[in-house]
Amino acid sequence: MFRTTLEHDRPARHRRKPIDWVDANLKWILIVPSIVFVTALIAFPIGYTIFLSLTNAQGAVTRPFDFVGFANYAHWLGDTDRFWPAVGRTAYFTGMALVLELVIGLAIALLLRKTFRGQGLVRVFILLPLVATPVAVGMMWLVIFEPSIGFANVLMDFLNLPRQGWLSDKDSALNTLIFIDVWQWTPMVILILLAGLSTLPEEPDEAARVDGANAWQRFIHITLPLLSPVIAAAAILRSIDALKTFDIIYATKGRGGGSSHEAETLNILAYSDAFEYSRYGRASALLMLFFMLIIIVLVALAILRKRGEKL
Repeated sequence: MFRTTLEHDRPARHRRKPIDWVDANLKWILIVPSIVFVTALIAFPIGYTIFLSLTNAQGAVTRPFDFVGFANYAHWLGDTDRFWPAVGRTAYFTGMALVLELVIGLAIALLLRKTFRGQGLVRVFILLPLVATPVAVGMMWLVIFEPSIGFANVLMDFLNLPRQGWLSDKDSALNTLIFIDVWQWTPMVILILLAGLSTLPEEPDEAARVDGANAWQRFIHITLPLLSPVIAAAAILRSIDALKTFDIIYATKGRGGGSSHEAETLNILAYSDAFEYSRYGRASALLMLFFMLIIIVLVALAILRKRGEKL
């Protein structure tokens, strides 16, 4: 009788082992399919772009192409007519937009931190630029900056100032695009910094005020150091977005970045080379160089952020 019971128990225990393993690893079993799917979704486009960048693929997608190694990369790195000027414009656009958005966003966030009548209405009004899509924003400002009947030049006439080319003048086009980007994305920086300001402790500021520190001293020595991690996070987010800005430039200047390529960033150059000239291999190499540039910027910002936290 005892032996019979053991013989019946062993198979039951053996059958329960897979169920026990599933119960113990259920959280991994549930998330592994999504991880595999997302990884494949990201890895395939990047891998295929790397593959195309090493070929001379162009024209129709069914056209045969050859493996050319790093010839496409060498072409772009040696191109002083369009590639390196596009790198300079991308860096200038990103740097200027980032600095202006952080400075203006911090100033407005500090103002909105204080309680005043109509504060909620002011916050809603400031956030309105985020509601519209970048293409719609670009088209709106394209009408405003229209040289003949645009509101900007009408205002210049009212102020007895000379009319400007704004988007049509090669000397002012990029700065005008920076203004549009700052107008649309500064509210996002304000939101991030307002959230950071709401979490700051009040005791250090009150202690400094009791010791006789003025508003500027409290801002420099207390508020700014405590808020620096939030500022760094906002800078990383906005630098990524500004580096890959495409829609505003395309909506206002077209796929060539203007007649003289005065607003041609790396994104616009890659799009033009791929879909205007159908040079997919070269465009893929340009995208990979652009991707490496973004990685370098992110690593540099992360290092600066860690150094700031240590200080």
